[in-house]
Amino acid sequence: MEGQATSRRVKLLKRRIYELRAQISYAERVKDVMNRIHAARDLDQIFVELLEEILGLCEAEHLTLYAVDHERRELFSRFLDLDVIQEIRLPLEGSSIAGFAARHRRCVNVRDAYDAEELRRVSPDLAFDRSWDSRTGIHSRQVLAVPIVSGGGLVTGAIQLVNKKGADRFTEQDVTRVREIAKTLGIAFHNQYRLARRKVSKLDGLLAERLIRMEDLERATEEAERAGTAVETVLLEKHGIRKEDLGRSLSAFYLCPFLSLEEAGGIPPELLEGLNLEYLKAQCWAPVRADDGVLEILIDDPHSYSKVQEVRRLFPETKVRFFVGTRKDILDLLDSAAGRGPCREDAVEAAARLAGGLPGSAPPVEGLTSAPAAPESPAEGDGPAVQLVHQIIAGAYRAGASDIHVEPAGDAEPALVRLRVDGVCHEHLRVPAEHRRAVASCLKIMAGLDIAERRRPQDGKLKVQLPEREIELRVATVPTAGQDNEDLVLRILAASEPIPLEGLRMSERNLRELKGLLAKPYGLILCVGPTGSGKTTTLHSALGHLNTPESKIWTAEDPVEITQPGLRQVQVRPKLGLDFAAALRSFLRADPDVIMVGEVRDRETAKMALEASLTGHLVLSTLHTNSAAETVTRLVEMGLDPFHLADALLGVLAQRLARTLCRACTERYRPQRDEYDALARAYGEETFERLGVRWDDSFHLHRGKGCETCRGTGYKGRIALHELLVADREVRGSIRPGVKAEEILRAGVAQGMTTLVQDGVLKVLEG
Repeated sequence: MEGQATSRRVKLLKRRIYELRAQISYAERVKDVMNRIHAARDLDQIFVELLEEILGLCEAEHLTLYAVDHERRELFSRFLDLDVIQEIRLPLEGSSIAGFAARHRRCVNVRDAYDAEELRRVSPDLAFDRSWDSRTGIHSRQVLAVPIVSGGGLVTGAIQLVNKKGADRFTEQDVTRVREIAKTLGIAFHNQYRLARRKVSKLDGLLAERLIRMEDLERATEEAERAGTAVETVLLEKHGIRKEDLGRSLSAFYLCPFLSLEEAGGIPPELLEGLNLEYLKAQCWAPVRADDGVLEILIDDPHSYSKVQEVRRLFPETKVRFFVGTRKDILDLLDSAAGRGPCREDAVEAAARLAGGLPGSAPPVEGLTSAPAAPESPAEGDGPAVQLVHQIIAGAYRAGASDIHVEPAGDAEPALVRLRVDGVCHEHLRVPAEHRRAVASCLKIMAGLDIAERRRPQDGKLKVQLPEREIELRVATVPTAGQDNEDLVLRILAASEPIPLEGLRMSERNLRELKGLLAKPYGLILCVGPTGSGKTTTLHSALGHLNTPESKIWTAEDPVEITQPGLRQVQVRPKLGLDFAAALRSFLRADPDVIMVGEVRDRETAKMALEASLTGHLVLSTLHTNSAAETVTRLVEMGLDPFHLADALLGVLAQRLARTLCRACTERYRPQRDEYDALARAYGEETFERLGVRWDDSFHLHRGKGCETCRGTGYKGRIALHELLVADREVRGSIRPGVKAEEILRAGVAQGMTTLVQDGVLKVLEG
């Protein structure tokens, strides 16, 4: 009896753990969907792109979202039909279930929508329109409708679920969950209404006065983006817009007066005392007048919180009045104050020239093809700081570093620069305290970041032309403890040629099986591992194997690091709405044979990749997971249908990068017995014996003694460790709801898969 009681307690405990895990998983999915709802660019994205994600949170077969058209007193919904967005409408005053829920702000939960008596118990006016079922082929039974209400109490729509999964009625838990979703939708719908009523931009005044057409404005915006300049400059120089007309539009948007260069005249020298002109140009503001205790500031963006706060910090005791002006006028005004004239390039352009390697007038820095022109007076971004920045980048590239870390300490202490070489950080140099701010500012200007913002993380990119090649670096700033301290981390994205598959140094089994998977006409192949484990390199090696004139290959990458002739490569731009999912959707309409998606970051991208692989395309992608077996469970947890995943999945290649011995100082040695035993335990003692490796006089290993080539570490370079899970019949059969990684691992090992650790042991034995 005691044993039975213990068994019951264990079962209850396991059930409770399973329920807790399910609750945590559901909470994470809810958070992700809610964030995406709030980030939606318009209602159509919520109606069409996010509908499946919202339905995935509900135990229902079908879901319809309705929004309120207040002017027409109607509910409307939109859906995708053969790539065309269609719309349906219901009267808000009518007898429909969704209309009743929205109009009366009541939840409606019926067991049978065809039961007129049940509907009358809710309201005598309530009825169910059966024509919708006849058009769609759906037989509606249980219906749950919940009103969508904004935070201010305004009804903005309704959410309607049809047919409860696995039960004959929607439960109170279902109602609670849908109410939570409706609360988020209420806020999002209300925000979208506000944006629809008032889509204001700083150039709307030009459209309102019919001084320019929308298509011309869009063309000017594209020209400005290509030229890397302000759209106002393009409008003034190429589209015939007068400065006074532009000024009226800017003034109406920013709610402050417009001031042109001609009206400003010049800057009194006393207003520039203690101010750095290069800094002012990078920030794009200038003091123009001081009258009756009021300081007048000309600025390109009076709505910029960081710029306005910086002005108030510099002039804490002075009343400040802002004027809006064009960027070109402000830069010309500052150039005139410096005595350089309007043709002198500003700090941002100088940094861009340095980063891009354009010809300069000064002698080149050692190791670089170009250097900055010597300024007439030293500025924060010029002189020794710029020279030092370029020497750091050139030295890091030649040392084979993957990352550069700039780590400041106290104000009077030097900043430490460390390089990550072969996965390990090494101290490179120390930047003198008097130059550490200048080095940080120079890097931020080159990467297009706000040099005055030190409280929030920022991300950017820069390019540097070295004698060997042009390299691109991804820059990230992170505020750290201390007075305005921030670390800078630069990842070197050195473009290179793809490595042949045979050059990846895979085991014979892994190389043979991978080539077999790549020969398949359709399916899904994933390469997984942590950041910096060489996934992109491996995928491009696979694409190089597939890259023939007979195949059309599309890739979506962020960033495009490796280029190959014959591939059609797309750089994703999430800020413009071109994320991996959007790129994948466009590829499917572009006649692909093979598709490579740089990374599966969310459920939408995973679902799109799965659908593409099921519709006759070979899809390759990456995922951040620890092992091949965990990848399958991760995809199931992301909400992919396990049966569709089992049909589509061809294989998963997990990998890591490990340091290799320095060839200049490698020596053969006789290890201790405990080293042999450690290798045997790591590989698995039974399987290790089958390798034919014995502890005898012939057993030797290799090690690096340390030399100048490897900086005394004994290691130089890295090699990939691989774990290839082939989705054969046994593996596919184990993919089901709630599958555990251990089950997938057992099925993979049974087919002959070597784990990452085992592959590492084999490479140790090979020397």
